[in-house]
Amino acid sequence: MSAAITVDGIGKRFKRYRHRPTSLKERVIRFRVASDQFWALRNVSVEIPEGQTLGLLGPNGSGKTTLLKIIAGILRPTEGTVTTNGRIAALLALGAGFHAELTGRENVYLNAAILGLSRSEIDRRFDDIVGFAELEDFIDSQVKFYSSGMYVRLGFAVAVHVDPAILLVDEVLAVGDIAFQRKCLDKVEAFQREGRTIVFVTHAPDLVHRVCDQAVMLEHGEVKAIGKPTDVVQEFRLSMSRKDLAYGWDRGTKEIEIVSAEIFGQEGETREWFAPGEEMTIQLDLKANTPVAGPVVVSFAIHDQSNMFSYGTNTDWRDVFFPERFEGKYRVQFVLKSVPFVEGRYYITLGVHSRDSTKVYHVQEQAYSFVMVRGEENPGLVYIPVECRAERL
Repeated sequence: MSAAITVDGIGKRFKRYRHRPTSLKERVIRFRVASDQFWALRNVSVEIPEGQTLGLLGPNGSGKTTLLKIIAGILRPTEGTVTTNGRIAALLALGAGFHAELTGRENVYLNAAILGLSRSEIDRRFDDIVGFAELEDFIDSQVKFYSSGMYVRLGFAVAVHVDPAILLVDEVLAVGDIAFQRKCLDKVEAFQREGRTIVFVTHAPDLVHRVCDQAVMLEHGEVKAIGKPTDVVQEFRLSMSRKDLAYGWDRGTKEIEIVSAEIFGQEGETREWFAPGEEMTIQLDLKANTPVAGPVVVSFAIHDQSNMFSYGTNTDWRDVFFPERFEGKYRVQFVLKSVPFVEGRYYITLGVHSRDSTKVYHVQEQAYSFVMVRGEENPGLVYIPVECRAERL
């Protein structure tokens, strides 16, 4: 299988100005503007075979969009080479390539022409583009009056209707409404079935699991992980959890150790899946490897597939206290009487630490998970038990 995109040792260096002149006079007086240099990308190499989908993950500022712009030919690399095979369509920024004073119709023709379509080809596809974007009533309005969602819909519609061999999609899809996001993902999956190559930038690991054949994680402009989506997403979750969790990344002193942990259902059976509204028990067995002067606190945190914090609590907040001298073995259970989460996979972090969190005895970052299955239709963000009554008046 030949490569659609080959990125070989790419590096991109930018100038970072400490102070920019705000007037011509200041420019003349300050003939030399103080600046330094920084590398947005360094030694990035990846090969994407034809028909494959690559997911790019990484925290803000990791270089994902810069890499996409280099692949698209918008930026030139400082070092290294990029080779592409086939027409590229890119949706890299909100309203990129749109002229604010032109109408939607005029921008469709302008953008499609830039991407290589002839006038007759655009004429044939124009109605499909406008229909996909759902902008029939606004296509002759200037795009400066469009909302962010309308910008995204029109930009994506043009990108997917120019018959690209390679599609580059940035995080801008998150701006659209949920229905349009589903529509875009359906189109992406249709492209996959047709054997097109896709590079997909996102902060949502579940999307990487869903649509990608391989994944790359960037951190500080360098490749931190590359390979199967499952492995790269796991590394991404761990990296993000180091920044997000209140009691820190340190794995702990192991003076107190989490020996084992399990998740139970209401009947005491080990469970990996739950339906909204069911009872869940998170159980930890602890062992003090040496007596510890308290107070000791046991906590847990739950994050969703996008690494967003969903819920957490600890023994202190639940009025469960250990002896001032913690020694021996303990079993701790957190019983969630009605799990409020909706469909998806959730990850549990367990921790044992001092009350002020300055001492971390043991932390297991997102080492356990459970799946929420679908409850009622269109459940929203959380599950709320509702009783419905009606009576004739």
